[in-house]
Amino acid sequence: MIKPLLLVIAVWLVAWFSVKSLAGLRLASPRGQRLVDLAIPALFGIWLLVLWELIVRAFEIPSVLLPAPSMIWARISSSVPTLWADFRQTYLKAVIAGYALGCGAGFITAIIVDRVPFLRKGLLPIGNLVAALPVVGIAPIMVMWFGFDWPSKAAVVIIMTFFPMLVNTVAGLAASGHMERDLMRTYGSNYWQTLLKLRLPAAMPFIFNALKINSTLALIGAIVAEFFGTPIVGMGFRISAEIGRMNVDMVWAEIFVAALAGSLSYGMIALIERAVTFWHPSYRT
Repeated sequence: MIKPLLLVIAVWLVAWFSVKSLAGLRLASPRGQRLVDLAIPALFGIWLLVLWELIVRAFEIPSVLLPAPSMIWARISSSVPTLWADFRQTYLKAVIAGYALGCGAGFITAIIVDRVPFLRKGLLPIGNLVAALPVVGIAPIMVMWFGFDWPSKAAVVIIMTFFPMLVNTVAGLAASGHMERDLMRTYGSNYWQTLLKLRLPAAMPFIFNALKINSTLALIGAIVAEFFGTPIVGMGFRISAEIGRMNVDMVWAEIFVAALAGSLSYGMIALIERAVTFWHPSYRT
């Protein structure tokens, strides 16, 4: 017991100092520094996997409790058709449809709320209430209303993504200062010109913040909704079914696919945000 523990501690120390040394590296070339910044999380992730594999093997942890990364990768490699079918059902259908409709509806409603002031006092408190509803309570109702296929999961995603977009967009539309608005009025701008040329650009950091938050909420909502009724395909269905069969490596394979999809969608939105809001102080070098 002592030898495996000492081995794990030794590897952990090597990982700590290697990542710390790389994080403290400063290069004169901006491109080289950018590569170093990208290498830091990659190295950190690799060391996590190495430590995970080492801990499982050194302490002989049963695979039913925690499978090693090598075992999970073997399951991924042998189950690509199944994982792709689940990904297509959950992400390409339910998540994308619900995300687009929920964020789009939240954005349009925020414009209406901004235009009609009394809605801000009446709708936003209701929005905060609905946003606090647990997905495990909403999902069975949506399944009863829209059936067992992906539209019921998309409905859950719409509910989960609508109000974060609404609240963030309303806050963003109020972010422009009075001085800028007075200047637009001085130039004779009407409401829509001020909205398009001043207030919406100023609200973009808030809007992209909602888009990034919703990119993860949408996937979580769709997977959880599949626990309450779905055809025999989908990431949530597969997790629920395989955990009942004690096939924990398949559960982790689905978790890996979900995490990869969520990370890629988040990163894509972050890249678009950087291109759109390049003027924001947080991106100035």
